[in-house]
Amino acid sequence: MKKLSVFMSIVLCCVLTIRVCAEGELQAVDKAEFDKIFAPQTSVTTLSDDLQFTEGPVWYAGKNGYLVFSDIPANKLFKWHPDSGVTVYRDPSNNANGNTTDLEGRLVTCEHGGRRIAIAKNGSIETLVGSYDGKKFNSPNDVVVKSDGTVWFSDPDYGLAGRQKEQVGNFVYRFDPAGGKVTVVARDFDKPNGLSFSPSEKRLYIADSGGPRHIRVFDVNSDGTLSNGKLFATIDLGGPDGIRCDADERIWSSSGDGAQVFDSNGKLIARVKLPQAGANLCFGGLEGRTLFVTARTGLYAVPTKVQGAGR
Repeated sequence: MKKLSVFMSIVLCCVLTIRVCAEGELQAVDKAEFDKIFAPQTSVTTLSDDLQFTEGPVWYAGKNGYLVFSDIPANKLFKWHPDSGVTVYRDPSNNANGNTTDLEGRLVTCEHGGRRIAIAKNGSIETLVGSYDGKKFNSPNDVVVKSDGTVWFSDPDYGLAGRQKEQVGNFVYRFDPAGGKVTVVARDFDKPNGLSFSPSEKRLYIADSGGPRHIRVFDVNSDGTLSNGKLFATIDLGGPDGIRCDADERIWSSSGDGAQVFDSNGKLIARVKLPQAGANLCFGGLEGRTLFVTARTGLYAVPTKVQGAGR
């Protein structure tokens, strides 16, 4: 979520430009791997470019599928549909940031303004979890729901906006709705941000958009704890914010140049270069093969040959 500037130049001889258009370009770092995820002549489409600071895209599947995403300073959630374009979905949104859906398809939202994880339930917006150890969260940023129903979220302090910080750090949490228990699963992050489970849910990837500007990967234990954390990849332009795993466990990360794609070993294989720095992303579309990227004032879409991992 933090505004990140492009601070390094690209060494052009190391990158092969595959397709260039007015709205963006795709660049291959590893041509063989690039061809597995993008078809020839694939291009970037601008869906909107007149917003304030876009974040938190999530796709609602189905015949009439659509995308929901946040505009944090506008204090609104927006909806994008192929037929109607961008329309207001929720106003106000409590300065919503990251979004996902639970196992029942209900929208789960990180609210900077409310300092909580909210859920759309029974026609109203309710608090799913709003505190830890009797203290308010900082400003929940990104959220994922595991197949067992547990809710995992990051809580940096980007959205405090002058309010008192009550937590002693910027942590990653796990919330179990069945028992109402909140636990800290990771404490040693500067600004924990995007989260993504591997397809098997045996691993959790966590972005740190603070000083490290890298992505780490952890083993997910049966008791809901994390272990064996290690560096997965470092973002060379800007920093990682939102991240998603595809079905083959590549990691797609927002970055200062738009988005970057890494293979399962953390090797950079492609860049989605956009006119603005990327903030978050998700897979969607009727077949789940479209990458949607929220990038500052814009919303962009890129067809892919792969599907997202689901969560």
